[in-house]
Amino acid sequence: MAAPTAPRKTDLGPPHYEQFLPPVIKKNYGKWKYHEIVKPGVLVHVSESGDKIYSVRAGSPRLISVDTIRMFADLADKYCGGYLRFTSRNNVEFLLDQQKNIDPLIKDLKAKGYPVGGTGSSISNIIHTQGWVHCHSAATDVSGVVKSLMDELYEYFVDMKLPHKLKIAAACCLNMCGAVHCSDIAILGVHRRPPKIQHENVSNICEIPTTVSACPTAAIRPTTVNGKPSVQIDEDRCMFCANCFTVCPAMPIADPLNDGISIWVGGKVSNARTEPKFTKLAVPFIPNNPPRWPEVTSTVKNIVKVYASDGRRYERLSEWIDRIGWPKFFSMTGLEFTKYHIDDFKHAGETFKRSTHIKFQ
Repeated sequence: MAAPTAPRKTDLGPPHYEQFLPPVIKKNYGKWKYHEIVKPGVLVHVSESGDKIYSVRAGSPRLISVDTIRMFADLADKYCGGYLRFTSRNNVEFLLDQQKNIDPLIKDLKAKGYPVGGTGSSISNIIHTQGWVHCHSAATDVSGVVKSLMDELYEYFVDMKLPHKLKIAAACCLNMCGAVHCSDIAILGVHRRPPKIQHENVSNICEIPTTVSACPTAAIRPTTVNGKPSVQIDEDRCMFCANCFTVCPAMPIADPLNDGISIWVGGKVSNARTEPKFTKLAVPFIPNNPPRWPEVTSTVKNIVKVYASDGRRYERLSEWIDRIGWPKFFSMTGLEFTKYHIDDFKHAGETFKRSTHIKFQ
């Protein structure tokens, strides 16, 4: 009789998350009562048993080196038993069970150039896509924009002096991997010209049916050029999303003269006080101006400063705009109102104003 087969071991899938939890979190899993902000960047989480754990949040870039990861790991080994986590907004959070280690950790982080903050009524780190360093459809270098902008908004990260929390997102194209549709302020890279078709290469490197079906607005049709299969674009239907370039490298869309940045405001996911909202256009176009993007950073910083001075306590940016009205928003920020701000989408009233928000009188 054959011997039973030993259980097969594979490396498929991630390891179970429980093995990475700090002992105090594992002990009190599902039994946490509340959390409070101790000071900017530091939260205390209290369980039903009375156990506490402290999280110290430091801002970090999305792209970090092996040396930086090792430095964070060394600090975690020194102060919190090796336990840390990265948030979706590219913050690194150290999880401490000893309150006495908080200030020494913050001192070491600041000495290495990493600010602590981003909690409560402040700006958290910007969630963003990669930009030119990675994305094939990028209209701007979001990583560079974010670095330049956070240098300007540093004071609003380390101190809690805004009316309420302020979430900023950035995406390098309108496929919006960076959640730009629902943030308080959004920075969105935009193409303004349709792809340039390299007809001589289309049939060699592209699958034409796939290319046609990749277009969300049905702007691409098969055709023949000089006796070779190719595609054509209905430019009136093109939304400059670069989905076609994703599947067909013979349709490049990058254009240094016409690519740039738009700025959107007034979105939020939270259902507190008012319903969730989509962002709305504030600035239609700002040309790319690397490496520091001064026009973009000054525009966003101005919006933040006006909101900080006029917003009421616990009032999100969208709620502030609703209270003062869009005409006054443009007047107070000094932004120009143009024809591009007019929402002419015929179903906007039916699709953009729907909510499960419930108000109790």
